[in-house]
Amino acid sequence: MRIEIVYPVTEGRLVLRTDADWDRDLEPVEVTATGATFDAPVPGLNLAMKPCLRLGDTLRWSTGPDYVLSADEPDPQIYPFFQEEHRGYVSAVHRLDGPGGTYSFRIYHPPGYDENTLRRFPVVYMHDGKNLFFPEEAFAGDEWQVDETMDRLDEMNAIRKAIVVGVSPPDRNAAYTAPGYGPYGEFMAGTLKPWVDAALRTRAEPASTMVMGSSLGGVASLHLAWAHPQVFGRAACLSSTFGYQDDLFERIARDPKPPIQVYLDSGWPRDNYDATNAVRDRLVARGFRLGEDLLHFSFPEGLHTERSWAVRTHLPFQFFLGRAWTARR
Repeated sequence: MRIEIVYPVTEGRLVLRTDADWDRDLEPVEVTATGATFDAPVPGLNLAMKPCLRLGDTLRWSTGPDYVLSADEPDPQIYPFFQEEHRGYVSAVHRLDGPGGTYSFRIYHPPGYDENTLRRFPVVYMHDGKNLFFPEEAFAGDEWQVDETMDRLDEMNAIRKAIVVGVSPPDRNAAYTAPGYGPYGEFMAGTLKPWVDAALRTRAEPASTMVMGSSLGGVASLHLAWAHPQVFGRAACLSSTFGYQDDLFERIARDPKPPIQVYLDSGWPRDNYDATNAVRDRLVARGFRLGEDLLHFSFPEGLHTERSWAVRTHLPFQFFLGRAWTARR
């Protein structure tokens, strides 16, 4: 297997340790200014490995669990780090002026963000930002635990790391419904996203830019992707209040199909279940393909609560960022 290790080496050299022999350095077949390339035999279904820095007689192992690659994983590219903890961190509150007042937002930085400066990241923009990271800020004290979920999925090697921007508008009801979601979308696409792209190492293309929310925030997510597909290429809509102060059903029927991917879910029986099913069927009627650019789940006894959404956020994260899904695309 050909494996590319990307890391800005300032001292020593990159080597690889694998489960073929954890005590032996595997030397690179090519060294560049941005890292090294290795040929590593895969004796079975998987290869467990660790990038290391060789500093004379000292070996510095990369942080975190082993990387485990399948024998048929296409073009593996690894971005290790050696000094930071294997956990992301959440920024202080940032603020920007927009329609209706001041918007506040926090930013989750994935593990290794500060150390391995060669990596650029997809970005997930999430509504109701105060509910995402800290219980003292969240509604009824129930946060979505987005940072913990992203860290765990990264530990599992299940997703490609991403930045998460949790946004709180001055008036959520106005921002997440018609006609207010028009100016809100313009702010997200024209003010916030350019700010984030300038401040952070992002992948700015639509396929790497996601928007996600629940309830009214799910409606806003689909609106943003539908109205700005050249900016937001992915939309996740959890328990969305479709049909309440929005015109999405009519627009889906009328407008040309945009090049976006959509995740829908709802609980049952009283969690916008029928409305979500209706939007799913309308999207399918317009050419969206289940399992390709549309994914839909229904959760028996799923509730309209922050805690219920926290349990299932890993699903849209895996659909949009999962290593298997992105390799397939």
